[in-house]
Amino acid sequence: MDIQIAPPYKQHSYWMQQAVSLAQLAGEAGEVPVGAIVVDGNNNAISAAQNYRERHHDPTAHAEVIALRLAGQYLHSWHLNNCTLYVTLEPCPMCAGAIIQARIKLLVYGADDPKSGAVRTVCNIPDSDCSYHRLEVLGGILESNCRQQLQSWFAQKRKCR
Repeated sequence: MDIQIAPPYKQHSYWMQQAVSLAQLAGEAGEVPVGAIVVDGNNNAISAAQNYRERHHDPTAHAEVIALRLAGQYLHSWHLNNCTLYVTLEPCPMCAGAIIQARIKLLVYGADDPKSGAVRTVCNIPDSDCSYHRLEVLGGILESNCRQQLQSWFAQKRKCR
């Protein structure tokens, strides 16, 4: 796995900002604010999603999983080889596995997840022996925005308790 911050930063920032906007909508709906977008090889968004676990009563309704499902439906294929996934938070083990299964070319994420990050923070599923697909990873895009959005949401939740 190649973790880097490199050009084209402007393009990655644009798509990450779109994911941040989706995360905002999720937070306003009572979900953990995470947004995800799948972009094809021609730099066109083919799917976008936000967390829906609470609203759908579904433990698998993470933004990444929903975005991957929608992208597969759009392309009529589960092979997302030439696609980039943008997500505001480092994927958990379930999502990292789904990303590997979808054969995403590049994962771009915002904030590290110190509790369940499965790309580099807690564990590294893409580089483990159980991963047959080599995933390119770009972390830290709009990291402070993504982290602040999550911290503010959780602080508000604690305040309301």
